[in-house]
Amino acid sequence: MKKIVIGIMSQDNIRNRVLAIARGEYKSRKNEPKVWFPSMKSVAEVLSDNNRALLKMIAEIQPESLTELADATGRQPSNLSRTLKTMEHYGFVELKRKNKSVKPIVKATEFEIHAA
Repeated sequence: MKKIVIGIMSQDNIRNRVLAIARGEYKSRKNEPKVWFPSMKSVAEVLSDNNRALLKMIAEIQPESLTELADATGRQPSNLSRTLKTMEHYGFVELKRKNKSVKPIVKATEFEIHAA
């Protein structure tokens, strides 16, 4: 499992950085964060204790569907779906559609946070 490097800086700075990259004025370095959050609070919400435990459980049991994961965790499928979609947005999870089910695949269980 790979480690994801997370950066924290203001929304304006994130926007300016993305625009500078798009214009070719800035090239991100290999060791720079690939995922950015506007505040430590937003990181804490996405990577809460419960969500990190969920990532660990997915990595361990490798469920074939959200229903299987819901049964294993005792959480409602709709709640899991919403949480996993948020984590997918940041690249922490991949939701692989397979027939009529969705298989969650963990991309990382370790995180390194850089505050700018």
